[in-house]
Amino acid sequence: MSDSTSVRINQALYEQAKQDAMQEHRSIAGQIEFWARVGRAALDNPDLPVSFIAESLASLSEQREQSTLFVPRSARQCGVTE
Repeated sequence: MSDSTSVRINQALYEQAKQDAMQEHRSIAGQIEFWARVGRAALDNPDLPVSFIAESLASLSEQREQSTLFVPRSARQCGVTE
């Protein structure tokens, strides 16, 4: 179990987090925490596009059983699948 702390945030930010959380299948707190991790990583890595950071962090949280093996297009065209 993780520790939690209550914080006050702007109502508009809360509503946006609520919308995005529903779309991304996260809790509202989880969505805000995700945004914080993306923001921190973006500040730590200013040369990387924010979209790349967000997608990378999201993929790290996926369960391995639900992931699919990446096969480069060139390998698929040659009939190689592994």
